[in-house]
Amino acid sequence: MGQADDARIELGRVGERLAEQFLHKHGLKTVARRFTTPVGELDLVMRDGDTVVFVEVKTRRDRDLADPQDAVNLPKQRRMTRAARWFIQHQRCDDQPCRFDVVAVLLPPDGQPEIEHFPNAFLPKAGRR
Repeated sequence: MGQADDARIELGRVGERLAEQFLHKHGLKTVARRFTTPVGELDLVMRDGDTVVFVEVKTRRDRDLADPQDAVNLPKQRRMTRAARWFIQHQRCDDQPCRFDVVAVLLPPDGQPEIEHFPNAFLPKAGRR
């Protein structure tokens, strides 16, 4: 991996930490960070009361190309759904409600972070693997 890849990974990790802190302030509790399954990774798995919340965090330096949340497109939603189903089955929480949230984090080089939370950002998606 090159420097650009390292910088992108570090940007994502900073965004995930900020998103997790933001969600904690709003009453959610962390279950797992960067949870890896055979079918994909979940950035954050949280609890909001009895609800299991699968959180995709998108971090950007600016909005030049698009808003961060726009990167959670249909293929990404399908990958998250597959990973969430794996998590639910293997963590034996299939009797609990769940939802999919997106947290958009903007980290401008010369300003304060901006965090936007989209609860229930999408419904589980079925589809090709």
